[in-house]
Amino acid sequence: METKQTLMDALGIEVTKLEKGLVVATMPVDGRTHQPFGLLHGGASVALAETVASVGAFALIDQETEAAVGLEINANHVRGKRDGIVTATGTILHQGKTTMVWDIKITDEEDKLICVSRCTMAVIKRK
Repeated sequence: METKQTLMDALGIEVTKLEKGLVVATMPVDGRTHQPFGLLHGGASVALAETVASVGAFALIDQETEAAVGLEINANHVRGKRDGIVTATGTILHQGKTTMVWDIKITDEEDKLICVSRCTMAVIKRK
């Protein structure tokens, strides 16, 4: 997977584990991912969550004839974070022919919950 000059590259997102129905990725909490008050930006957490769901969905489709795209995402930001690393763990909740639903939990280095997200992916035919 080529990530140069993508949002993953810009935010420092790295996939550390990829199995069928499971994805783990990390992201630094630094100037690239801060909001103006020095905390992890909620949008950066959502970008991490959707990245995990997208990578996981792509691994489960026929990559020759299908693509996986985000259809809907929500997130609850439950704890602030100023620095360090966050880890997103995505697990599949539903795998259908045209949609997938992923559960993503973002935690800090002490396994404290930072954000919980659910992302629905659409499986579409490549043109």
